[in-house]
Amino acid sequence: MQRLRFKNNDTMPALGLGTWKSNPNEVYQAVIDAVKTGYRHIDCAPIYGNEAEIGKALSKLINDGTVRREELWITSKLWNNAHAADAVLPALKKTLEDLQLDYLDLFLVHWPVAVKPDVILPEKGSDMLSLDEIPISETWKGMEKCVNEGLAKHIGVSNFSISKLKDLISQATIKPEMNQIELHPFLQQNEMLDYCKDENIFLTAYAPLGSRDRMQAMKGADEPSLLENKVIVDIAIAHGKSPAQVLIKWALQRDTAVIPKSVNAKRIKQNFEAEDFQLTDDAMQRIADLDQHFRLVSGSFWTVGDSPYTLENLWDE
Repeated sequence: MQRLRFKNNDTMPALGLGTWKSNPNEVYQAVIDAVKTGYRHIDCAPIYGNEAEIGKALSKLINDGTVRREELWITSKLWNNAHAADAVLPALKKTLEDLQLDYLDLFLVHWPVAVKPDVILPEKGSDMLSLDEIPISETWKGMEKCVNEGLAKHIGVSNFSISKLKDLISQATIKPEMNQIELHPFLQQNEMLDYCKDENIFLTAYAPLGSRDRMQAMKGADEPSLLENKVIVDIAIAHGKSPAQVLIKWALQRDTAVIPKSVNAKRIKQNFEAEDFQLTDDAMQRIADLDQHFRLVSGSFWTVGDSPYTLENLWDE
């Protein structure tokens, strides 16, 4: 099993099970199936609306001896309405209660975006708080407290640009150790990959298969398909693998973590088997040529009305 080694020698399985868009009536069995298949890394977040059910599955797996807690790597995230420094720890405690755990292996700031405490998803600009009102540095103090209290072993961020990482690092006592971002052959983010390698920050790739099941409002009219791309399909045929396995292996060969989501037991197993082969140098180069800086998750939902956030200041591009 490919692993990422942190500076304290903790190791995180590079291949994990994503749970975004896994329905509460399906995710319990998906987690059971994944762990029994061999997965030891489960990626969660409170906004996914399914952490309580994931917690039931984890509790069952641990209590019946299928897996020990210390063998698992559980990641979750801080939602945008808990960015005030004194709101971070209570938010983590709620996640731990739902997941039925004493600690997280990795806790991430989900977005560099703040919304008011009583808002989940903003519908208008006044639902939002700017980063001048609640700076990421304030949120990070709350994240560091979670480490100091032993409730999170590692902390990091998600959807952060290089610029925002640099700013955070300049102010942090505990340096972020992970940035979870959209990564796939249509959005390869090579500059981010190089920067994070230089800074000893790991990357986790979300939406690695194209996230075709995300809500319709998040999709473009003529969106390209990763799984049906001719280059990906041809490489899959040449290697005797599925397109999904090629996409997962591509991420692993770039030394990133990757969290494909599935609730189908057969696909969960097939995705896990992506570790069992190697893409040729020629295949990797052909995939490198597919980059078009195309975001599946544009972040436009943070730019409603007179929001302080724009796509330009969200991604710093």
